[in-house]
Amino acid sequence: MAGILDSVNQRTQLVGQNRLELLLFKLVGRQRFGINVFKVREVLQCPRLTPLPKQDKFIKGIAHIRGQTISVIDLSKATGGPEIVQTEDCFIIIAEYNRSVQGFLVAGVERITTLSWADIMPPPEGAGKSSYLTAVTEIDNEMVSILDVEKILNEISPVSTDLSEEVVDATVGEQVGDKLVMIADDSTVARNQVKRALEPLGLNVVLAKNGQDALDQLKAITETCENSITEKVALMISDIEMPEMDGYTLTAEVKANERMRAMPIILHTSLSGVFNNAMVEKVGAEDFIPKFHPDELATAVKKWLKIEE
Repeated sequence: MAGILDSVNQRTQLVGQNRLELLLFKLVGRQRFGINVFKVREVLQCPRLTPLPKQDKFIKGIAHIRGQTISVIDLSKATGGPEIVQTEDCFIIIAEYNRSVQGFLVAGVERITTLSWADIMPPPEGAGKSSYLTAVTEIDNEMVSILDVEKILNEISPVSTDLSEEVVDATVGEQVGDKLVMIADDSTVARNQVKRALEPLGLNVVLAKNGQDALDQLKAITETCENSITEKVALMISDIEMPEMDGYTLTAEVKANERMRAMPIILHTSLSGVFNNAMVEKVGAEDFIPKFHPDELATAVKKWLKIEE
C-alpha cells in the first residue's frame, strides 16, 4: 500500500482531458467508494489514534503523521453507517480539501482506476445515502459511490460564508443589473455556500449541478441573445471536479464558442496545487480561487465584473 500513490505526480496530465483517477476503498460492508487521487496525499496503515475530550462524534481521534497533527474522521459513521470499531487493520486516506488536510478512516483500500468524467453520473433520485453522494459510477459491474466530502466536512466543521464588512457591497448588483452569475458545482453544499457568499453583493444567480448541465443552460441562454451571452450572463463560477463534464472541459467548450467566449470564468475548487494554474491558462479561464474563502471569491467576482469602486 505504501507505493500505491508513488506515481500520482505523473498522473496529473489526465486532468483537463475530462478524465480522472479514483482511489477505490471500502467502509463497513461490500459497497465500494471512490475519491479522486488528485486530492489524496498519502494512504497508510492506521496508526494509533489519540482521542480528544469533547471531540466531534465523527472524529475517531488525532494522528501525528510526518510532523503534522491530523484529525481522523470515521468516514462510515459520518455518512450514516456503522462505526469502524477495530482500527488496527484499517487505513487512513490523507487528503487535502478546502485548504486543510484531513484523515479519512476506511476499512480497506483497493486500487486506483482511470475513468472518464463522462462515466461519472449524478446519484439517482431517492437512492439511500444519496444525500452524501455527489456522483456514482460502475466498475467491474458494481456501483461505486463518490462521496460529497464537502458536505461531510461542513457538517463536522461548518464553513462561514459571511463577507467582511469592507467586501460587502450591494451596489454590485445594481451595476450588473438583471444579468446572471452562473454557479456550477456538483455539491449542493458548495453551490449554496457560493450563493450565500454572493447574496450581500446583490447578484442574481443561476445554479447548475455539473459541467454538462451548465453548458446546456448556457447554450439555451445564448439562443435568446442577439450577439454574446454576456448580454444575459455576466460571469460563471465553476467547480472543477463534476460528473459528466469537468470544469476544465466546460471552460474549454465555452471559450471555443464564439458567442460565449467573452464571459469571464472563475474556477473555484477544493483541488489545490500549482498544476491548476497551468490548467487555468491552458483552458482559458480568467481566474482560479481555491475553496473556500468568501472574501477572496467575492473580490474576484467584483474584479471580473469590472465593478467600479
